[in-house]
Amino acid sequence: MKLGMVGLPNVGKSTLFNALTNAGAGAANYPFCTIDKNVGIVSVPDERLDALAKMYNPVKFTPATLEFVDIAGLVRGASKGEGLGNKFLGDIREVDAIIHVVRCFEDSNIIHVDGSINPLRDIETINLELIFSDIEILERRIARALKAAKGDRKYLAEAEFFEKLKTHLENGNSARSYDFSEEELEMMSDTPLLSNKPVIYAANLSESDFSSPLEENEHYMQVKNLADNEKSAVLPICAEIEAELSDMDDEDKKEFLSEMGLSESGLGRIIKEGYSLLGLMSFLTAGQPEVRAWTIKKGTKAPQAAGKIHTDFEKGFIRAEVVSFDDLMECGSMAAAKEKGLVRLEGKEYVMQDGDIVLFRFNV
Repeated sequence: MKLGMVGLPNVGKSTLFNALTNAGAGAANYPFCTIDKNVGIVSVPDERLDALAKMYNPVKFTPATLEFVDIAGLVRGASKGEGLGNKFLGDIREVDAIIHVVRCFEDSNIIHVDGSINPLRDIETINLELIFSDIEILERRIARALKAAKGDRKYLAEAEFFEKLKTHLENGNSARSYDFSEEELEMMSDTPLLSNKPVIYAANLSESDFSSPLEENEHYMQVKNLADNEKSAVLPICAEIEAELSDMDDEDKKEFLSEMGLSESGLGRIIKEGYSLLGLMSFLTAGQPEVRAWTIKKGTKAPQAAGKIHTDFEKGFIRAEVVSFDDLMECGSMAAAKEKGLVRLEGKEYVMQDGDIVLFRFNV
Protein backbone atom coordinates (compact mmCIF):
# COMPACT_ATOMS: atom_id res chain seq x y z
CA MET A 1 0.00 0.00 0.00
CA LYS A 2 1.39 3.39 -1.04
CA LEU A 3 -0.02 6.50 0.65
CA GLY A 4 0.82 9.98 -0.61
CA MET A 5 0.82 12.83 1.92
CA VAL A 6 -0.28 16.23 0.61
CA GLY A 7 -0.98 19.58 2.20
CA LEU A 8 -0.21 23.29 2.02
CA PRO A 9 2.92 24.70 3.71
CA ASN A 10 2.88 24.97 7.53
CA VAL A 11 0.02 22.54 8.08
CA GLY A 12 2.23 19.94 9.81
CA LYS A 13 2.62 17.57 6.84
CA SER A 14 6.38 17.05 7.10
CA THR A 15 6.23 16.82 10.91
CA LEU A 16 3.60 14.11 10.62
CA PHE A 17 5.49 12.31 7.83
CA ASN A 18 8.71 12.19 9.89
CA ALA A 19 6.85 11.10 13.02
CA LEU A 20 4.90 8.31 11.28
CA THR A 21 7.85 6.85 9.42
CA ASN A 22 10.17 6.85 12.44
CA ALA A 23 7.43 5.51 14.71
CA GLY A 24 6.68 2.73 12.27
CA ALA A 25 10.29 1.64 12.23
CA GLY A 26 10.54 1.26 16.00
CA ALA A 27 7.08 -0.08 16.77
CA ALA A 28 7.41 -3.39 14.94
CA ASN A 29 11.18 -3.89 14.96
CA TYR A 30 11.41 -3.27 11.23
CA PRO A 31 14.31 -1.23 9.81
CA PHE A 32 13.31 2.19 8.59
CA CYS A 33 14.25 2.48 4.94
CA THR A 34 14.93 5.87 3.40
CA ILE A 35 14.70 5.53 -0.36
CA ASP A 36 15.07 9.28 -0.78
CA LYS A 37 14.30 12.25 1.44
CA ASN A 38 10.57 12.12 0.65
CA VAL A 39 9.82 8.40 0.95
CA GLY A 40 9.58 6.20 4.04
CA ILE A 41 8.71 2.52 4.37
CA VAL A 42 7.27 1.24 7.64
CA SER A 43 6.00 -2.09 8.87
CA VAL A 44 2.27 -2.61 9.42
CA PRO A 45 1.72 -3.35 13.13
CA ASP A 46 -0.08 -6.68 13.48
CA GLU A 47 -0.50 -8.33 16.89
CA ARG A 48 -1.43 -11.59 15.17
CA LEU A 49 2.01 -11.76 13.57
CA ASP A 50 3.65 -11.06 16.95
CA ALA A 51 1.69 -13.94 18.51
CA LEU A 52 2.74 -16.32 15.72
CA ALA A 53 6.37 -15.30 16.18
CA LYS A 54 6.13 -16.30 19.86
CA MET A 55 4.58 -19.63 18.87
CA TYR A 56 7.07 -20.56 16.14
CA ASN A 57 10.19 -18.59 17.14
CA PRO A 58 11.12 -18.19 13.44
CA VAL A 59 14.46 -17.16 11.98
CA LYS A 60 12.72 -14.47 9.94
CA PHE A 61 9.84 -12.13 10.84
CA THR A 62 8.31 -10.22 7.92
CA PRO A 63 5.38 -7.87 8.49
CA ALA A 64 3.44 -6.28 5.65
CA THR A 65 4.87 -2.91 4.68
CA LEU A 66 3.41 0.48 3.92
CA GLU A 67 5.03 3.23 1.88
CA PHE A 68 4.52 6.89 2.78
CA VAL A 69 5.39 9.49 0.16
CA ASP A 70 5.83 13.09 1.31
CA ILE A 71 4.63 14.65 -1.94
CA ALA A 72 6.16 17.88 -3.24
CA GLY A 73 4.58 21.15 -2.12
CA LEU A 74 1.73 22.74 -4.01
CA VAL A 75 0.98 26.23 -5.28
CA ARG A 76 -2.09 27.49 -7.09
CA GLY A 77 -1.74 26.76 -10.79
CA ALA A 78 -0.07 23.37 -10.24
CA SER A 79 -2.35 21.82 -12.86
CA LYS A 80 -0.80 24.29 -15.34
CA GLY A 81 2.73 23.42 -14.27
CA GLU A 82 3.23 26.25 -11.77
CA GLY A 83 5.86 25.64 -9.08
CA LEU A 84 6.43 21.92 -8.71
CA GLY A 85 2.98 21.25 -10.11
CA ASN A 86 3.95 18.60 -12.65
CA LYS A 87 5.93 16.67 -10.03
CA PHE A 88 3.13 17.06 -7.49
CA LEU A 89 0.49 15.67 -9.85
CA GLY A 90 2.81 12.94 -11.15
CA ASP A 91 3.56 11.73 -7.62
CA ILE A 92 -0.16 11.56 -6.79
CA ARG A 93 -0.80 9.38 -9.86
CA GLU A 94 1.54 6.75 -8.41
CA VAL A 95 -0.10 6.37 -4.97
CA ASP A 96 -3.02 4.16 -3.96
CA ALA A 97 -4.59 6.73 -1.66
CA ILE A 98 -4.02 10.28 -0.42
CA ILE A 99 -3.49 11.51 3.13
CA HIS A 100 -4.52 15.17 2.94
CA VAL A 101 -3.09 16.93 6.01
CA VAL A 102 -5.30 19.88 6.97
CA ARG A 103 -4.38 22.47 9.58
CA CYS A 104 -7.07 22.72 12.26
CA PHE A 105 -5.07 24.50 14.96
CA GLU A 106 -4.44 28.15 15.80
CA ASP A 107 -0.84 29.23 16.48
CA SER A 108 0.32 32.82 15.98
CA ASN A 109 3.93 31.60 15.80
CA ILE A 110 3.24 29.50 12.70
CA ILE A 111 2.24 31.66 9.75
CA HIS A 112 -0.43 30.31 7.41
CA VAL A 113 0.30 30.89 3.72
CA ASP A 114 -3.13 32.50 3.27
CA GLY A 115 -2.99 34.50 6.50
CA SER A 116 -5.73 32.68 8.44
CA ILE A 117 -6.93 29.20 9.45
CA ASN A 118 -9.61 27.98 7.07
CA PRO A 119 -9.61 24.20 6.48
CA LEU A 120 -12.26 24.27 3.74
CA ARG A 121 -10.34 26.88 1.75
CA ASP A 122 -7.10 24.89 2.15
CA ILE A 123 -8.75 21.66 1.02
CA GLU A 124 -10.32 23.44 -1.94
CA THR A 125 -6.93 24.85 -3.02
CA ILE A 126 -5.50 21.35 -3.46
CA ASN A 127 -8.70 19.68 -4.64
CA LEU A 128 -9.20 22.24 -7.40
CA GLU A 129 -5.75 21.56 -8.83
CA LEU A 130 -6.60 17.83 -8.99
CA ILE A 131 -9.97 18.65 -10.54
CA PHE A 132 -8.44 20.97 -13.19
CA SER A 133 -6.02 18.21 -14.17
CA ASP A 134 -8.89 15.70 -14.37
CA ILE A 135 -10.97 18.02 -16.56
CA GLU A 136 -8.12 18.12 -19.09
CA ILE A 137 -8.01 14.30 -19.07
CA LEU A 138 -11.78 14.11 -19.59
CA GLU A 139 -11.69 16.57 -22.46
CA ARG A 140 -9.19 14.34 -24.27
CA ARG A 141 -11.26 11.26 -23.39
CA ILE A 142 -14.45 12.87 -24.79
CA ALA A 143 -12.70 13.82 -28.03
CA ARG A 144 -11.45 10.25 -28.41
CA ALA A 145 -14.89 8.77 -27.78
CA LEU A 146 -16.58 11.11 -30.27
CA LYS A 147 -14.01 10.22 -32.91
CA ALA A 148 -14.58 6.48 -32.27
CA ALA A 149 -18.37 7.02 -32.40
CA LYS A 150 -18.14 7.80 -36.10
CA GLY A 151 -17.40 4.14 -36.67
CA ASP A 152 -19.26 2.65 -33.71
CA ARG A 153 -22.17 4.51 -32.10
CA LYS A 154 -21.74 2.69 -28.77
CA TYR A 155 -19.02 5.25 -27.99
CA LEU A 156 -21.68 7.99 -27.91
CA ALA A 157 -22.83 6.73 -24.49
CA GLU A 158 -19.23 6.92 -23.30
CA ALA A 159 -18.88 10.50 -24.54
CA GLU A 160 -22.17 11.45 -22.85
CA PHE A 161 -21.03 9.96 -19.54
CA PHE A 162 -17.67 11.77 -19.61
CA GLU A 163 -19.44 15.05 -20.46
CA LYS A 164 -21.72 14.55 -17.45
CA LEU A 165 -18.73 13.79 -15.22
CA LYS A 166 -16.85 16.82 -16.58
CA THR A 167 -19.79 19.06 -15.66
CA HIS A 168 -19.75 17.57 -12.16
CA LEU A 169 -16.06 18.49 -11.84
CA GLU A 170 -16.53 21.95 -13.36
CA ASN A 171 -18.97 22.65 -10.52
CA GLY A 172 -16.06 22.23 -8.10
CA ASN A 173 -16.84 18.64 -7.07
CA SER A 174 -14.27 15.86 -6.88
CA ALA A 175 -14.83 12.66 -8.86
CA ARG A 176 -15.04 10.86 -5.48
CA SER A 177 -18.40 12.51 -4.84
CA TYR A 178 -19.92 11.30 -8.14
CA ASP A 179 -22.38 8.42 -7.84
CA PHE A 180 -21.08 5.99 -10.49
CA SER A 181 -23.25 3.21 -11.89
CA GLU A 182 -21.58 -0.16 -12.55
CA GLU A 183 -21.61 0.57 -16.27
CA GLU A 184 -19.96 3.94 -15.69
CA LEU A 185 -17.30 2.36 -13.47
CA GLU A 186 -16.41 0.08 -16.37
CA MET A 187 -16.01 3.10 -18.65
CA MET A 188 -13.76 4.65 -15.96
CA SER A 189 -11.46 1.62 -15.73
CA ASP A 190 -8.88 3.07 -18.13
CA THR A 191 -9.38 6.71 -17.08
CA PRO A 192 -7.71 7.11 -13.67
CA LEU A 193 -8.65 10.50 -12.24
CA LEU A 194 -6.68 12.14 -9.44
CA SER A 195 -9.78 13.47 -7.68
CA ASN A 196 -11.22 9.95 -7.64
CA LYS A 197 -8.43 8.55 -5.47
CA PRO A 198 -9.48 7.56 -1.94
CA VAL A 199 -8.65 10.25 0.62
CA ILE A 200 -8.01 10.28 4.34
CA TYR A 201 -8.28 13.84 5.65
CA ALA A 202 -5.81 14.07 8.54
CA ALA A 203 -7.16 16.94 10.64
CA ASN A 204 -4.06 18.18 12.45
CA LEU A 205 -5.06 19.48 15.88
CA SER A 206 -3.11 21.10 18.71
CA GLU A 207 -2.41 18.88 21.73
CA SER A 208 -5.04 20.68 23.83
CA ASP A 209 -7.70 20.50 21.09
CA PHE A 210 -6.90 16.83 20.49
CA SER A 211 -7.65 16.10 24.14
CA SER A 212 -10.94 18.03 24.04
CA PRO A 213 -14.31 16.91 22.59
CA LEU A 214 -13.99 17.02 18.80
CA GLU A 215 -17.54 18.31 18.41
CA GLU A 216 -16.38 21.57 20.01
CA ASN A 217 -13.70 22.14 17.38
CA GLU A 218 -15.26 24.14 14.54
CA HIS A 219 -12.31 23.52 12.18
CA TYR A 220 -12.41 19.75 12.67
CA MET A 221 -16.19 19.59 12.20
CA GLN A 222 -15.89 21.47 8.90
CA VAL A 223 -13.44 18.85 7.63
CA LYS A 224 -15.61 16.00 8.90
CA ASN A 225 -18.73 17.29 7.18
CA LEU A 226 -16.87 17.74 3.89
CA ALA A 227 -15.38 14.23 4.14
CA ASP A 228 -18.80 12.72 4.85
CA ASN A 229 -20.28 14.44 1.79
CA GLU A 230 -17.64 13.14 -0.58
CA LYS A 231 -17.38 9.63 0.90
CA SER A 232 -13.87 10.13 2.27
CA ALA A 233 -12.40 9.31 5.66
CA VAL A 234 -11.39 11.85 8.30
CA LEU A 235 -8.90 11.21 11.07
CA PRO A 236 -8.25 13.60 13.98
CA ILE A 237 -4.53 13.59 14.65
CA CYS A 238 -1.93 15.64 16.48
CA ALA A 239 1.45 15.82 14.70
CA GLU A 240 3.05 17.10 17.93
CA ILE A 241 1.92 14.00 19.85
CA GLU A 242 3.03 11.69 17.03
CA ALA A 243 6.46 13.38 17.05
CA GLU A 244 6.74 12.71 20.80
CA LEU A 245 5.71 9.08 20.33
CA SER A 246 8.31 8.52 17.60
CA ASP A 247 11.12 9.03 20.14
CA MET A 248 9.72 6.57 22.72
CA ASP A 249 10.31 2.86 23.20
CA ASP A 250 7.34 0.47 23.09
CA GLU A 251 6.61 0.49 26.83
CA ASP A 252 6.71 4.28 27.10
CA LYS A 253 4.46 4.55 24.04
CA LYS A 254 1.83 2.29 25.62
CA GLU A 255 1.89 4.30 28.85
CA PHE A 256 1.72 7.63 27.01
CA LEU A 257 -1.17 6.50 24.81
CA SER A 258 -3.03 5.17 27.85
CA GLU A 259 -2.65 8.54 29.60
CA MET A 260 -4.04 10.24 26.48
CA GLY A 261 -7.00 7.84 26.45
CA LEU A 262 -5.88 6.30 23.14
CA SER A 263 -5.66 2.61 22.24
CA GLU A 264 -3.20 3.08 19.36
CA SER A 265 -0.97 5.62 17.66
CA GLY A 266 -1.78 7.73 14.63
CA LEU A 267 0.21 5.32 12.48
CA GLY A 268 -2.02 2.42 13.50
CA ARG A 269 -5.19 4.45 12.88
CA ILE A 270 -4.01 5.64 9.46
CA ILE A 271 -3.13 2.07 8.44
CA LYS A 272 -6.59 0.81 9.48
CA GLU A 273 -8.30 3.61 7.55
CA GLY A 274 -6.09 2.94 4.53
CA TYR A 275 -6.86 -0.79 4.53
CA SER A 276 -10.56 -0.05 4.90
CA LEU A 277 -10.64 2.58 2.12
CA LEU A 278 -8.76 0.36 -0.31
CA GLY A 279 -10.57 -2.86 0.63
CA LEU A 280 -7.40 -4.60 1.81
CA MET A 281 -6.72 -7.33 4.35
CA SER A 282 -3.91 -9.70 5.35
CA PHE A 283 -3.41 -13.44 5.33
CA LEU A 284 -0.52 -15.04 7.20
CA THR A 285 2.02 -17.79 6.66
CA ALA A 286 3.71 -19.31 9.70
CA GLY A 287 6.36 -21.85 10.58
CA GLN A 288 10.08 -22.23 10.19
CA PRO A 289 11.98 -20.35 8.97
CA GLU A 290 9.52 -17.43 8.66
CA VAL A 291 6.26 -15.90 9.81
CA ARG A 292 4.92 -13.36 7.36
CA ALA A 293 1.91 -11.16 6.56
CA TRP A 294 0.68 -10.78 2.98
CA THR A 295 -1.61 -7.96 1.88
CA ILE A 296 -4.40 -8.77 -0.59
CA LYS A 297 -7.70 -7.29 -1.76
CA LYS A 298 -10.84 -8.47 0.03
CA GLY A 299 -12.56 -11.06 -2.15
CA THR A 300 -9.29 -12.57 -3.42
CA LYS A 301 -9.52 -16.33 -4.07
CA ALA A 302 -6.95 -18.82 -2.81
CA PRO A 303 -4.97 -19.32 -6.08
CA GLN A 304 -4.52 -15.57 -6.55
CA ALA A 305 -3.47 -15.19 -2.91
CA ALA A 306 -0.92 -17.97 -3.47
CA GLY A 307 0.36 -16.01 -6.45
CA LYS A 308 1.31 -13.17 -4.08
CA ILE A 309 3.94 -15.51 -2.66
CA HIS A 310 5.15 -16.87 -6.01
CA THR A 311 3.64 -17.12 -9.47
CA ASP A 312 4.35 -20.89 -9.48
CA PHE A 313 2.04 -21.26 -6.46
CA GLU A 314 -0.84 -19.85 -8.49
CA LYS A 315 -0.05 -21.73 -11.71
CA GLY A 316 0.22 -25.10 -9.99
CA PHE A 317 -2.32 -24.53 -7.21
CA ILE A 318 -3.76 -27.77 -5.78
CA ARG A 319 -5.34 -26.74 -2.49
CA ALA A 320 -4.87 -24.57 0.57
CA GLU A 321 -4.64 -25.79 4.16
CA VAL A 322 -6.35 -23.04 6.18
CA VAL A 323 -6.88 -22.33 9.85
CA SER A 324 -8.18 -19.08 11.31
CA PHE A 325 -5.85 -17.16 13.61
CA ASP A 326 -8.34 -17.29 16.51
CA ASP A 327 -8.74 -21.07 16.21
CA LEU A 328 -4.97 -21.61 16.16
CA MET A 329 -4.45 -19.42 19.22
CA GLU A 330 -7.24 -21.21 21.09
CA CYS A 331 -5.72 -24.61 20.31
CA GLY A 332 -2.15 -23.56 21.05
CA SER A 333 -0.54 -25.41 18.15
CA MET A 334 -1.17 -26.47 14.56
CA ALA A 335 -1.15 -30.12 15.60
CA ALA A 336 -3.90 -29.50 18.16
CA ALA A 337 -5.92 -27.53 15.61
CA LYS A 338 -5.68 -30.46 13.16
CA GLU A 339 -6.79 -32.91 15.84
CA LYS A 340 -9.92 -30.81 16.42
CA GLY A 341 -10.64 -30.64 12.71
CA LEU A 342 -10.13 -26.88 12.54
CA VAL A 343 -7.58 -27.01 9.72
CA ARG A 344 -9.61 -26.99 6.50
CA LEU A 345 -8.71 -28.05 2.97
CA GLU A 346 -9.91 -25.39 0.54
CA GLY A 347 -9.98 -25.40 -3.26
CA LYS A 348 -9.71 -22.88 -6.09
CA GLU A 349 -13.00 -21.13 -5.32
CA TYR A 350 -12.20 -20.41 -1.67
CA VAL A 351 -12.38 -16.68 -0.86
CA MET A 352 -9.62 -15.71 1.56
CA GLN A 353 -10.56 -14.26 4.94
CA ASP A 354 -8.65 -11.72 7.02
CA GLY A 355 -6.32 -13.51 9.43
CA ASP A 356 -6.30 -16.84 7.57
CA ILE A 357 -3.13 -18.82 8.28
CA VAL A 358 -2.39 -20.75 5.12
CA LEU A 359 -0.15 -23.46 3.70
CA PHE A 360 -0.50 -23.68 -0.08
CA ARG A 361 -0.05 -26.99 -1.88
CA PHE A 362 1.03 -26.75 -5.51
CA ASN A 363 2.66 -28.70 -8.32
CA VAL A 364 4.43 -27.32 -11.41
